[in-house]
Amino acid sequence: MEDVRYEVIVKGNNLAVGVGFLGLANITLIHCKGGPVLFDTGHHSNRPAVIEGLARRGLAPDDIPRVFLSHLHFDHCINIDLFHEATVMVGQEELDYAADPNPEDDFIPWLIREQLSRHHLEPVQGEGEIAPGVSYFPAPGHTPGCYALSIEADGETVVLAGDAVKHYREMILCESDMPFGSRKESANSIKRIMSTADRIVPGHFPELVKNNDRFVWEEGSDLKLLVR
Repeated sequence: MEDVRYEVIVKGNNLAVGVGFLGLANITLIHCKGGPVLFDTGHHSNRPAVIEGLARRGLAPDDIPRVFLSHLHFDHCINIDLFHEATVMVGQEELDYAADPNPEDDFIPWLIREQLSRHHLEPVQGEGEIAPGVSYFPAPGHTPGCYALSIEADGETVVLAGDAVKHYREMILCESDMPFGSRKESANSIKRIMSTADRIVPGHFPELVKNNDRFVWEEGSDLKLLVR
């Protein structure tokens, strides 16, 4: 099997202000058979960081043949328009959900389904494989159609959790703090991820590593703020 590698090219955080969020999503590049796969694309605030993160690795958006969207909240999908040449994979249930979201869910971008229709769209259902060592599985709860990726790299199982696990607190409580889908499904998704992973890349938190049946983070995240 061809070696699989991954790297978080844009680091997320879970910062909030009095009303609203500063939080950015982790964006991860996977190197595998068939070419690179990008997991999530972020939103406009980190659009330059996505382009720069790819450029540092000798890539441009048109060099990415496959994008996998964990779900269709704006902070994970809004930059999809950069990836003209990519096959876009997203859960069929999430596409359906975006047409009629939870009334309390204000995070689905307007016209996202219309934007996705301009791409080579590959809706997914159930579990499957993108490439040897890279598989996907449903992780509902935060939204009904959330997906996660499981990667076999360097003898470890790495789960790119998206917002099925946004941050460490959700793992402690074993529930999403924004369950626009089902609380029970959220708990089941988190339990599955924790029980199968050696490493977890949450949606909005530093990478977590299993240590004696507990998960810890080795590096913090930073956010450079400039007053203009």
